[in-house]
Amino acid sequence: MVAILYRDALPPQLADIEAMAEVRLATADELAGALAGADVLYQWHSFSPALRENWHAASSLEWVHVSAAGVDRLLFDELVASPVQYTNSRGVLSRAIAEFALGFVLNIAKDAHCSFRLQQQQLWQHRTTRKIQGMKVLVVGTGSIGREIARLFRAAGMEVSGAGRSSRAGDADFDEIHSSRDLAELVGGFDHVVLAAPLTPATRGMVDARVLAAMKASAHLINVGRGELVHTDDLVHALSSGTIAGAALDVVHPEPLPPGHPLWNMPNVILTPHMSGDSAEYLDDLAGLFVRNLRRYAQGEPLLNVVDKALGFVPGGTSG
Repeated sequence: MVAILYRDALPPQLADIEAMAEVRLATADELAGALAGADVLYQWHSFSPALRENWHAASSLEWVHVSAAGVDRLLFDELVASPVQYTNSRGVLSRAIAEFALGFVLNIAKDAHCSFRLQQQQLWQHRTTRKIQGMKVLVVGTGSIGREIARLFRAAGMEVSGAGRSSRAGDADFDEIHSSRDLAELVGGFDHVVLAAPLTPATRGMVDARVLAAMKASAHLINVGRGELVHTDDLVHALSSGTIAGAALDVVHPEPLPPGHPLWNMPNVILTPHMSGDSAEYLDDLAGLFVRNLRRYAQGEPLLNVVDKALGFVPGGTSG
């Protein structure tokens, strides 16, 4: 029995799911009834708190799959302590997010943001721009998204190092991987610091005034991870004081950014509304991963993308 939690629209490939299992469709208000006797919860409404609110009804649950990569908002004590397997959509959005991050770098290097503003003013103002070849980039987060960013950036001629839970050499995607605990000691040598880490107790607020002060004055911060990786007030101060040259932010804290917030009007900031992974194909790609995993579940095979619930993410090497 598969319960599917949705909000406004049902997931693609629903017929494939129904061919393998009995399906109950439920909105958040209907979830308690749908969970009774269900073995699997497919959380298509990815950030709903409904499972936490209806956990008492999940007596038969063996597996939860969520159509998102980050699960920081979804894990709760009872779920973590339970034997229920938890899988996410790690890897599905990685290429789109990496392309978005590269777009940010190109936008910055080619001064495209300024060109758009000049076009709106009908001003023909010639400028020189920078090449990205040879730029040094630190990618914070060495999971699926961080690795795709590293591969794409290296293909464009940039030198890419990583920062993860532990330091190590000889990595296939990064020139070198440093420990993210030493972030303030690392960032000074890089033109761009790209955040692609999951939000965990260890990464929350990891970019603070100390880290920003250690960056080069010509450097940019790019965040395609989670807004709460950054102390927003510290970032605003660093941007307004010239401590760093600028920022490109697909995620912020708070989110959505409220009207009147200083980040809206800063000329050295590019803002996008948490859309870096949302390509035209992403809904079908997300559904396709669940269908593959459901087939594995039905055949008794190991599931893809099993989250270590204590860590809050899929450990390296275990995703599909």
